[in-house]
Amino acid sequence: MEYRKFGKTDLKVSSIGFGAWGIGGPAMAGNIPIGWGEVDDRQSVKALKTAMDKGVNFYDTADIYGLGHSEELIGKTFGNHPDVIIASKAGHVLNEQGAFSVDYSKEYIIKACEASLKRLKRETIDYYQLHSARIEHLQQGECIEAMEQLQKEGKIRYWGLSLNTFHPETEAAFLMERNLGYGFQVVFNIINQKGLPVIQKAHAAGYGIIARMPLQFGLLTGKFAKETRFGKDDHRAFRLPPALLVKSLDALEPIWEKAEEKSISKTALALSYILGYEEISTVIPGIKTPEQAKLNTSDLTRLSEKDMDFIRQLSREKFVELMKLMEEQG
Repeated sequence: MEYRKFGKTDLKVSSIGFGAWGIGGPAMAGNIPIGWGEVDDRQSVKALKTAMDKGVNFYDTADIYGLGHSEELIGKTFGNHPDVIIASKAGHVLNEQGAFSVDYSKEYIIKACEASLKRLKRETIDYYQLHSARIEHLQQGECIEAMEQLQKEGKIRYWGLSLNTFHPETEAAFLMERNLGYGFQVVFNIINQKGLPVIQKAHAAGYGIIARMPLQFGLLTGKFAKETRFGKDDHRAFRLPPALLVKSLDALEPIWEKAEEKSISKTALALSYILGYEEISTVIPGIKTPEQAKLNTSDLTRLSEKDMDFIRQLSREKFVELMKLMEEQG
């Protein structure tokens, strides 16, 4: 396992991290699934331990994942383990009607952090993130005050922002222009490369970078067929409807051929491409089972500049239209 410095912090994070959304299990926000279907907690704990055995030291979760269940499992498994770096997030909530909402007030962020610490069984959270806060929340300022207070109190070591999926520029610029925070979580993968300019600028300014959604809801693992359908409690049921799934798989054929040419798995190609950018500190594929923990840490390779250019060219020629459809889907 390779370890990379996380921006200007003293954290050294595994290049492959553990995306812990999936282990939270099924959860609903009104009629919208915000989990990834049923999970087995015993398998989830084994997945966490297997990842650690493979050298993973960075675990990314959020209080909304399984409505706290993801954090609870990580706390049960690791607690205050000195070799484990925990990142969590706050700001996403369910309102009184059970529908999705946000709360970036100072009072809420502080309260949410204290609740996360209890679930994680930790004295401090290594890296705490505002969960997709938008420019109006940052300008209002309470969420920033909360983060700075939590850091002064020692409840968090560092803080940053998990950026918007399709348009991350505005919020990133707001923090960078004011030298606020220590890192950004950015959607970046073979299909969605819109965040690359932000990644490069933020890295140059000394920010740590977490690449999320590296497998684009599992599309880049190659495990889906055009006939694949997702359960009603699976987030992908509305992210990858049948027509979009078919278009995506057709567009990805050259990527599958490249993986075969390199004699590596499709997953390994997807992760290796992202790690080809030195600006990225860690990549957090979603992991739910020990098998996925092994797969996501195996066969990683340094791609040649020719291979990197090939994928970048595909992004410009084939994936831009696909991205538009994904953004329309929401």
